[in-house]
Amino acid sequence: MDKLRKALSGRETTDDQDEERGNIITQTEGTPLLRVIDNNSLSWGTRVKGFAICFVLGFVFSFMGSGFLFLPKGMTLFAIFYTLGNIMALTSTCFLMGPVNQCKKMFAKTRIIATIVMFVALIMTLVAAFALKKRALAMLMVVIQFLAMTWYSLSYIPYARDAAKKCFASCIDV
Repeated sequence: MDKLRKALSGRETTDDQDEERGNIITQTEGTPLLRVIDNNSLSWGTRVKGFAICFVLGFVFSFMGSGFLFLPKGMTLFAIFYTLGNIMALTSTCFLMGPVNQCKKMFAKTRIIATIVMFVALIMTLVAAFALKKRALAMLMVVIQFLAMTWYSLSYIPYARDAAKKCFASCIDV
């Protein structure tokens, strides 16, 4: 469990640092600047519980949103719940890594395009559903949202994007 904790936090900890986990601000070695440790205020068990609750709520909201599609004028509710579900699922990882580390990883070189497309699709889904009242455009944005979220998620698994590309290419070459 300690290896998973260290991998998700993005830094190696020593026993001395583990004792200082109660401090929000610590002195960085070799510099007079202070830095904020963004993932030390919750215990590991609390973080895992927070992750699980947010992730499950995200799934439930997305599933509920899909059910609203079949109601008259349910497009707005669908857009709200589906987008809220994706946001909840995305922020659930903040419990494991911390919000600062999560943002750093989201905007890393390998994920920046997927992150931007995902955020634009999230916003455009809501705009299409509320302001424009265009059902087809909202559905297109949901599909783009899903694909961008999938591509973003695959970036955390080694060689998963390459495998997805090969799988898609083999389906096209039929």
